Amino acid sequence: MKSVTVIGAGAAGIMAAYWAAKGGASVTLFEGSTTPGKKILVSGGGRCNVLPQQSSVKDFHTQGSKNLVKRWFKSWSLADIRQFFEDDLSIPLIDEEDGKVFPKSGKSREIRDALLNSAIEAGVILKQSFRVEDLSPYLEKGAVILATGGRSVPKTGSDGKGYGLCKDLGHSLVTPYPALVPLWNQEADFQSLSGLSLPVQWQARTPQGKILDQGRRDLLFTHKGFSGPAILDASHWVTREQAELFVNWGEKNAAEWEKLLLHESGTITPLLQEHLPRRLAKTLLRRVAIPPDLNLAQLDKVRRKELIRKITECPLNITADAGWNAAEVTGGGIPLSEVNPASFESRCQPNLFLCGEILDCTGRLGGYNFLWAWVSARLAGTASAQEQKED
Repeated sequence: MKSVTVIGAGAAGIMAAYWAAKGGASVTLFEGSTTPGKKILVSGGGRCNVLPQQSSVKDFHTQGSKNLVKRWFKSWSLADIRQFFEDDLSIPLIDEEDGKVFPKSGKSREIRDALLNSAIEAGVILKQSFRVEDLSPYLEKGAVILATGGRSVPKTGSDGKGYGLCKDLGHSLVTPYPALVPLWNQEADFQSLSGLSLPVQWQARTPQGKILDQGRRDLLFTHKGFSGPAILDASHWVTREQAELFVNWGEKNAAEWEKLLLHESGTITPLLQEHLPRRLAKTLLRRVAIPPDLNLAQLDKVRRKELIRKITECPLNITADAGWNAAEVTGGGIPLSEVNPASFESRCQPNLFLCGEILDCTGRLGGYNFLWAWVSARLAGTASAQEQKED
């Protein structure tokens, strides 16, 4: 029996080791830190958003082939992955209203422990506090699965080391960037709204005005800018494409606000506060220099149009992102074209397999990056064991 060496005991690494062992290989799992699965433990506020309830290829960003991504996700369906966690790992899961799936216990440790214990029971040997600096000795003995992740949340052990190991073997790199990351804004009036959260409609646009993406999710004002699901989803377009973000703060469009402001009576502040949070309404009025006690009948056309733009099409004027420490995942990575689509084996180095966040495939917020980790790891782990049998 030849060996499979898995480097990185995160979500993808543990899952890949499990499937390689189930496939009959002798598996050693190396983890550079003292604690396997650190990202699993801190995910979802310590609850672990293990899966989304629904998924499509549109939920993922890559510079590679979307058809390949679609094909990979068909190899292990959401329903089958859920059954694996609930039946094989004995973890009851629950759906939440925002489309996320969590362990019923609300404890991310349950996911990490069950997955790791199942891998060990399948024969995986875990070696902690062991950093691999050179792949050559392990490739000489058998297959290697590289699951070292990206650069996000470096305190969990994701320091980008795997990129260098891949480049040494001939791989190229789609420049990594912070993804699912809070964004900064230097406007004091917005910063003063820190703590306020509300559902918004957002759009990411090119400087020429082309819409790249859009959605409706919650936005959170922070003391440095913005966060929340809407911003984390949109951040990809800012950090990678330098897109501009625009927000509709309410549920009404420009024509509906025009009708309200023209035909309602009374002062303007109570009307706005019927549809927007009080603090935000006051901030938007100040931005257009409209007195809070102005009678609607006295609102001139110029200020009315400008107020409607500030409500329905407000530029967020992003100045920076919060960086690697705050980013939930890494965008970019090893190009998908540089792995065999049937096995995730490197096209540059025989017997080297890649899976998880090290590859150029990033999901939006809501369990999608765990989904990518589970699917890519299963394929890589299974294929690495088959490769050994053929040898």
